[in-house]
Amino acid sequence: MSHTIFIRNMSGHDQLFQVHGWNNNQDINVPANGESTVEAPDGTSGAIIAIHDGCIGEQAELTKNGFGGNDFIDLSNICGAGGNLIVQQVGKDWTRKGDPRFMQNLNDAWNRADQGVKDNLSQCVHVNDGVVRRIDAPKDFPQLEEFVRSFADGKTYIGVGAWGGSPGNANDNAQSSAAQGSCDILICYNDDDCTPRDAPEPVMTAAYEEPMSVASVDDGGPGIVLTNSSQRECEYFFYDNYWNGNGTAGANFDHPLTSVKLQPNETQFVSLPSTFKGRLQRGTELPATWVEFQLEAADDHGAHGDISLQQGCDGAATIASTDGSNVINGFTEDVVSGAPEAAIRNKPNGERATDTTVGNWNGGPNQAAIDYLNNVVRQERAYIVGGSGTPDVASKNRRLAVVMY
Repeated sequence: MSHTIFIRNMSGHDQLFQVHGWNNNQDINVPANGESTVEAPDGTSGAIIAIHDGCIGEQAELTKNGFGGNDFIDLSNICGAGGNLIVQQVGKDWTRKGDPRFMQNLNDAWNRADQGVKDNLSQCVHVNDGVVRRIDAPKDFPQLEEFVRSFADGKTYIGVGAWGGSPGNANDNAQSSAAQGSCDILICYNDDDCTPRDAPEPVMTAAYEEPMSVASVDDGGPGIVLTNSSQRECEYFFYDNYWNGNGTAGANFDHPLTSVKLQPNETQFVSLPSTFKGRLQRGTELPATWVEFQLEAADDHGAHGDISLQQGCDGAATIASTDGSNVINGFTEDVVSGAPEAAIRNKPNGERATDTTVGNWNGGPNQAAIDYLNNVVRQERAYIVGGSGTPDVASKNRRLAVVMY
């Protein structure tokens, strides 16, 4: 089946786009305040790239109806920028990738920069009448990548990502997440804010699938001993990664493998395949505390896990070994209710949670959340900004114990 990519030019001038993977790889010139379409069959991949002064700039990268029947979309500035571009599934604003005010934020950062920074960037930042009109590829200029990260980190691809044996940047890698199902795609361009004001009706071919029923019989095999230590019934969802690489992973946001409902203070064993490598979270909405784990590592064949607050915190959690080694990490304190409002982003259902510390489709890293969680939780107990410093919890028997508070 084929879907349509809508390329909308919201600016007052014609805009040229390179098309890779579709339209016979022929360029498209979208008229001012106009819209063009490209047909994209299921299973195909490509890119729509804005051209500025003959140079490639911001680009929307897509795979239609890929792994799990989902669209994979991201917005990249690794090759440069000269305008604002976003990409999303039609009618599904929460899938949006990209900074709709990238160039405005770029110019604000440029105006704040001291002369030494401007001199250092003079060969790759193109200024006319005091306004930055275009930048070259951050992947080719480390000093430019650092500058762009100062205002766009977590909002768009900036560096080369996980490629050629390099683990890339965690905030860049997080951009390569799946959207839900497969449908038409909307790409919006503007010199000013490119947030779409309306959109065509979506055409879907795949939808969210209910997770399979959970196996709760403890047969001695791999899995999680899960305890609900909260004061309310909760449903917990297990997300197996879409793919796993050398220190990288394709996070799964919309196709949980299984789920389990637990009453307050109830404990249940959740049987999982030994190949499971992903996360457990409360509910399906972000922000949320993530319990990240795998059940059989390639090197020691044991289970390994940690607690991560990089996509938010909606409650405390601990993870522990069950092989007699008595290793545990995480935290038990209620850090959400006392968090400053600047660190908060409520879930879509209204529940209070701290915001992402690395950025996602809702926006970039929340510095207030980073500062607060570094103070009350600390990196040695849970990942706050990625990198290192959070000890791994290992269990030789391919089983871990998780308590969600």
